[in-house]
Amino acid sequence: MNTFETIRTRRSVRSYKDQKIPDEIVMELLQAAMSAPSAGNEQPWQFIVIDDRQVLDSLLIANSNAKMCKEAQLAILVCGDLKKEKYPGFWVQDCSAAVMNILLAAHARGLGAVWTGIHPIQERVEGFKRLFHLPEEIVPLALVPMGYPSKGALVADRFQPERVHRNQW
Repeated sequence: MNTFETIRTRRSVRSYKDQKIPDEIVMELLQAAMSAPSAGNEQPWQFIVIDDRQVLDSLLIANSNAKMCKEAQLAILVCGDLKKEKYPGFWVQDCSAAVMNILLAAHARGLGAVWTGIHPIQERVEGFKRLFHLPEEIVPLALVPMGYPSKGALVADRFQPERVHRNQW
């Protein structure tokens, strides 16, 4: 799949087959995440790979919108490391770029995934901090549950030329 096809056909997938994701693919996803751009190239991220069924099932405690974790074979928790940020506050953009790289890499490898937001909802942030015993300087940004899709996602053209402005509004 070429880059543009990957970008244009990626969709949020919330239903998965009962099929393990090979460790080598997980490593590729993490390499893709860590290839994201970051302010000052500080790469202020940390990742928790979650593949234990009990832990995946318990994620609803911290985020009631993560129901798909009950079917997911894997989830990656993307966190900002405040001790690693060179430009305060930009960790959100940096880690968001890492999340997008995970989503695109997962799609390119035949996986379905979905971005579930944590930060800035304080209740979710605190729930994930407790669940994973995160140090004070680690802020959970997003959880990316994934697996092999149980059905094909509909592809739609989302381009809206009326939202494009040139040189001024």
